[in-house]
Amino acid sequence: MTPDIAIVGIGETAPVRCAERDLRSLVIDAVYEALDDAGIPPGEVDGVVTDSIVMPTTVPHDYVMAQLGATSRFDGAISYGGAGIACGPLQAALAIDAGLADVVVCYFGVDWGTRPSGPYGFHDLYPAKQAFEKPYGFNAQPIYFGLWTRRYMKEFGLTPEQLGSVAVQQRQHALMRGGGQMTKPLSIDDYLSAPCVADPLRIPDCCLITDGAGAFVMTSRERARDCRKPPVPVAGVGFQSIPVSGDSVFTQDPNLLTTPAAQAAADQAFNMAGIKRSDVDFLELYDCFTISVLMQLEDMGFCEKGEAGAFFESGRAAIGGDLPVNTHGGFLSYSYRLGIEHVVEAVRQLRGEAGTNQVANARFGAVGGFSLPDYGVLILGDDD
Repeated sequence: MTPDIAIVGIGETAPVRCAERDLRSLVIDAVYEALDDAGIPPGEVDGVVTDSIVMPTTVPHDYVMAQLGATSRFDGAISYGGAGIACGPLQAALAIDAGLADVVVCYFGVDWGTRPSGPYGFHDLYPAKQAFEKPYGFNAQPIYFGLWTRRYMKEFGLTPEQLGSVAVQQRQHALMRGGGQMTKPLSIDDYLSAPCVADPLRIPDCCLITDGAGAFVMTSRERARDCRKPPVPVAGVGFQSIPVSGDSVFTQDPNLLTTPAAQAAADQAFNMAGIKRSDVDFLELYDCFTISVLMQLEDMGFCEKGEAGAFFESGRAAIGGDLPVNTHGGFLSYSYRLGIEHVVEAVRQLRGEAGTNQVANARFGAVGGFSLPDYGVLILGDDD
């Protein structure tokens, strides 16, 4: 399969810790902004895609289409969170190629800053965690990823300074871009003196908590030529899910040092795009924690195992470096909306609209969507 679609419009609400409006309002604002960016009237939308777990229970497809005054011919969902967002274009491409839709909107948003349980409540949907882990205090994402980080440090010799370089670099990107939740500089000394949350993870190692939404619009490459902004072609998409349930993948998987499914999803996406890793000009990776950035960089094939810490510490992941990573600041310093902001940033980069954060001569960008046990990879750009 060669995708014959392009992203023609993007939109997002300003990320905040606690919004004054509900999540449905935020999503609709982002969708309308994306359609206006594309120059497509709301009534022409005839397809909608998003993740299969978070959005259906908070901002359902039928609600979105009703607010647009649009009739749906295609309604799809895949995976959840990051993988679901990265793989939205896969479903859109299938629908548009089959003649089931002409204009497809992908949206996502969270209100975990306002909701009392925040992201911690998400894993309550897994009965094994409720029964065997949560009652004993082994609960919540920082603890899961703290376990991974300590094991990684032992196996590969990762230093605190190398881990901290991820947080420091992404803070710099966020400050350069502006508009994100974090507005204060972060030095490596600031990082090393920050309190621990779940040893060895410090506060800057952990993603933000956010209320906000984002959206992007897709159509065929032929129709995309008539849209308001330069189209960004979808070059390749990869999705993979390993046969391990969410009950155990974060804590009981015997292979804690590999991002499940990332290599297979990346291989699929690069094969579809017909390009090599070395052709990618920037990466937008799901950075729920600093360790997840390092592991994905390796497991997607951009570094050898155990080398990503040195890659960041040397500055190679900075704007102007060999392979800029999370050019807007990511979840660690810009916002945490499970990856919709990563796709929006990738489109800005390939349009040349990233301002002071612009990667020079960017032709291809990749987005990594992390949703254990699933993983999704989206490659945008082309050779024209």
